[in-house]
Amino acid sequence: MLTDPISDYLTRIRNASKAGHRVVDIPGSNLKRQITKILFDQGYILSYKFEDDKVQGNIKIALKYDKATKEPIIKRLERVSKPGLRKYSGSGDLPRVLNGLGIAIVSTSHGVMTSKQAQQENVGGEVLCYVY
Repeated sequence: MLTDPISDYLTRIRNASKAGHRVVDIPGSNLKRQITKILFDQGYILSYKFEDDKVQGNIKIALKYDKATKEPIIKRLERVSKPGLRKYSGSGDLPRVLNGLGIAIVSTSHGVMTSKQAQQENVGGEVLCYVY
């Protein structure tokens, strides 16, 4: 049994991109689906597909690489809020990642969104991870 499914999700993406894989399979959940949509909308992954074969389903993610250097687009995935130590931020205290070049994914009462969207909607929440 996994104690932290979001860390497992981020680790699978991190390991697949470091190994140069094109596609990664991840067990699905609603929170992981929302994070995947954010990564796609922000341009960090090429495409995704939700498969509802089993009870929880599967997420297939096509990773994105730089055409010239063959380096992964995602340089770093960092888990912020952990099960042992949750990190919450108010709407005015949401973090800027790499001076605005990266994104922070935040779980709010209005759903999962980037820190920029949360500031526009004036809501705070749990800071899940940084992506850059």
